[in-house]
Amino acid sequence: MALLHRPISLPLLPLAAPASFISHPKHIHLRKVAVPKFRSAPPTVALLNLNPPPYDFDALEPHMSKQTLSFHWGKHHRAYVDNCNNQIKDTELEECTLEDIIKKTYNNGDPRPVFNNAAQAWNHEFFWECMKPGGGKEPKGEILELIKRDFGAYDEFLKEFKQASATQFGSGWAWLVLKDNKLVIEKTPNALNPLIWGHKPLLTIDVWEHAYYLDYQNRRPDYISTFMNELVSWDAVNARLDRAKASAT
Repeated sequence: MALLHRPISLPLLPLAAPASFISHPKHIHLRKVAVPKFRSAPPTVALLNLNPPPYDFDALEPHMSKQTLSFHWGKHHRAYVDNCNNQIKDTELEECTLEDIIKKTYNNGDPRPVFNNAAQAWNHEFFWECMKPGGGKEPKGEILELIKRDFGAYDEFLKEFKQASATQFGSGWAWLVLKDNKLVIEKTPNALNPLIWGHKPLLTIDVWEHAYYLDYQNRRPDYISTFMNELVSWDAVNARLDRAKASAT
């Protein structure tokens, strides 16, 4: 099965660094937060939430270290959320869901400045919920049936997903998505995600270097293999599949 690769070049913003998705995926909504009163009372603003991973920071060890997860979430993810909040403040985007912000600001391939931070905030919360302690191995349930239908066998899917993850040049993501009722593997550069094409993401792996360099240095293939063999939450993937199918009816 051929990989769906969209060679789109986006401007990379300066480094800016979404609880649980496991039982059912959620749309991320903006939360009204009152700014504390000091000398004057600024207006109430809408903020994105920075939700922690749905497990302790050391729960994925030894496959992903506490240092990596703490730094990745506490620095990178936090900065994406903070920057996005600053960019949407006092704009029409302040009342939108994060998914809608992404779709609106992608702007048909000419992204507005907020796009990268909004997409990366969404991508990271989705990524945390793709993992769980004691995860990985071959899935069960309907997702396995669809993998066999659309890829021929789980091993063939695994090979293609690893290839997509390893060959994404530079920073980006690899995805398993539901597109036109079929499973498809996609890879995206920088902050891009499948929401912009109307596809339904089921699984992702972050292949930005900051996702793995403290633990694996330049050995991206080792990180990818460990992710698939030890960390993937197939419970989350099956739940997302159920939601994606329900939303299509």
